Amino acid sequence: MEFRRLKNRLIAKVITRFPSLAKGFIESFAPWESEDVPWTAVKKSLADMTVAVVTTAGVHHKDQKPFNMVDPDGDPVYRIIDGTRPLSTLMITHDYYDHKDADRDINIVFPVERLREFAEEGIMGKLADRHYSFMGHIIGRHIAALIDHEAPRVAKRLRKDKVDAVILTPG
Repeated sequence: MEFRRLKNRLIAKVITRFPSLAKGFIESFAPWESEDVPWTAVKKSLADMTVAVVTTAGVHHKDQKPFNMVDPDGDPVYRIIDGTRPLSTLMITHDYYDHKDADRDINIVFPVERLREFAEEGIMGKLADRHYSFMGHIIGRHIAALIDHEAPRVAKRLRKDKVDAVILTPG
């Protein structure tokens, strides 16, 4: 299985270096489509909102179980990110994009420091204490688990935490 991880990392590096190659690679994946996408209108000003981050960049605390890079269909299970812990406790486990820059500055894919600054300046209300991370490469048999189980669990947790808005960041 180490060969598969090496291959995925190589593809990510090549696509990062030669973006024109990415188009064909991306088009080889059919997007998931749904006619039942919920939409909620904004009812508060940003200055009154509690905001959380949900990322598909494979971010997790170093003491958490890394995302599964062996399963070719990905890992649909989310990780809870404790926003009260230092950013130095975070790492990225994801072979499907080149995250060397994000490894140097996690705010590239998980911008909690920038959001904390917005809260301090009064631009937004409050940064949530809990955030959520997924691995962005979910295909095949794991799509149903992600859509039917994991994503609704995160949505329920966000509502319980009284989060008003979510910043979604890709990897």
